[in-house]
Amino acid sequence: MSKNGKTADDSEDLFSAAGLEENSEKQCMPSAPADGPTDDDLTTRPLAVRLRPRSLDEVVGQRAALVPGSPLRRLAMPAGMTHLTAPSSLILFGPPGVGKTTLATIVSTQSGRAFEELSAVSSGVKDVRVVLQRAWNRLIHEHQETVLFVDEVHHFSKSQQDALLPAVENRDVTFVASTTENPSFSVISPLLSRSVVIKLEPLSEDDIRTILERALADRRGLDGRFALEPNAEDAIVRMSGGDARKALTILEAAAGASGLTAAGAAGFTRAVPDTSSPALPISAEDVDAVVESALVRYDKTGDEHYDVASAFIKSLRGSDVDASLHYLARMIRAGEDPRFIARRLMIAAAEEVGMANPQVLQTTVAAAQAVDMIGMPEARIILSEAVIAVATAPKSNAGYLAIDAALEDVDTGDIGSVPLHLRNAPTALMKQWGNHEGYKYAHDFPGEIVAQEYMPEPLRGHEYYHPSSRGYEAIIAQELPRIRSILHASAEQDANGNGNNQQRKSGNCGSESPSRRPKPSPDPS
Repeated sequence: MSKNGKTADDSEDLFSAAGLEENSEKQCMPSAPADGPTDDDLTTRPLAVRLRPRSLDEVVGQRAALVPGSPLRRLAMPAGMTHLTAPSSLILFGPPGVGKTTLATIVSTQSGRAFEELSAVSSGVKDVRVVLQRAWNRLIHEHQETVLFVDEVHHFSKSQQDALLPAVENRDVTFVASTTENPSFSVISPLLSRSVVIKLEPLSEDDIRTILERALADRRGLDGRFALEPNAEDAIVRMSGGDARKALTILEAAAGASGLTAAGAAGFTRAVPDTSSPALPISAEDVDAVVESALVRYDKTGDEHYDVASAFIKSLRGSDVDASLHYLARMIRAGEDPRFIARRLMIAAAEEVGMANPQVLQTTVAAAQAVDMIGMPEARIILSEAVIAVATAPKSNAGYLAIDAALEDVDTGDIGSVPLHLRNAPTALMKQWGNHEGYKYAHDFPGEIVAQEYMPEPLRGHEYYHPSSRGYEAIIAQELPRIRSILHASAEQDANGNGNNQQRKSGNCGSESPSRRPKPSPDPS
């Protein structure tokens, strides 16, 4: 019997019920041999699995989540010691390869709890209930607590997550879940409110280097039989993207690609290493031979999608053309829909550049049309040119602020009525009401501007648009005060003839000149 109270048969039944192969997780169970893995383990299990930390002290990275007294530390203490203070539910949120599964198995191993695992991808409500019943029986009859680990919990439906609630609330299980998606959106509120969410960060370059050094030297790893050249190490660190599993997978494949393994073409990991041989070098060429490009951490429906898109827009707004192109490249390499990128560029042209260079919006609209017609990979060139146009253009958000200010006034409701002289009058009855009476046709006056109020009475004098001094808007900023001064000149001044600059070009006094333009449409616009 192992020190967590399970027999070998119990362990086998447990793994079978959880839908796992027994050997795939046995290293993380308390019954693992104290002196490390066997030779069979070294020849059949992936390097990333063989090197999984066996205690929290062996975990590389995640320092903020593993400080003394943290929920993970308390939960990993022997069951019963911290029963009243340790959380009963943890959600580990972070990108792939940062240790979510490893931390869950360590919590079980160090605390002496039984370990059950479900994959949210392949398990249903029935599977959940079977595991919860087994955990309850274990707690009642064997007085042993159970860690239930649900991998990728965001794939669970609402009903599947609901099935977990009673057991979590009553502490029938210690619930640990992992997710690569923001739990605020992927986990139901009742379960989220009963859980401590721990955000795990991508591993730093130094963390990845530490893991590679451990893999080269550790008996569970390459056991000193290979040496990683500096350029090869840099390449693996760069290509891993902060993912420990990815780094170890590349290292293992590069060792096989060196062609100097004891098993020849079968690969190093299929034979017990010959400890009498000198260390064999792994070069940058070996690394290049097994991986085509760096890992791009990006999820088109998750946080990374929005984070990169946000950084892209902020770089465009900040006129950093190089950063804008970098984030464009990340989205392209990650398989982002080019039409999404084109839409963001059109929005940026209107919101960030605006009237400082109105032609940029035309450029982005043309780019969006071209992207839709051409597609990838050639569309990358079009997107690049549109990005450069937006990023290098003078910036103004005056148009954006103007419409929001106008909307705010409309939303308050105190907007008054459309002035009578601006209203449509297609019928005799509407003319009797005074519609259109006194309207001055701007084209009949010098400069096509005439003293006339267009705003509803409560909003007279409100100014929404305040142009910047950049680009084309600098011209608008010089001209707009003159236009506004003419528009808001008093009707009395105009009637007394003091506004000589407003003498009409036509003898028709109060309405459009039918000889100069077609009869106005009855359309109110």
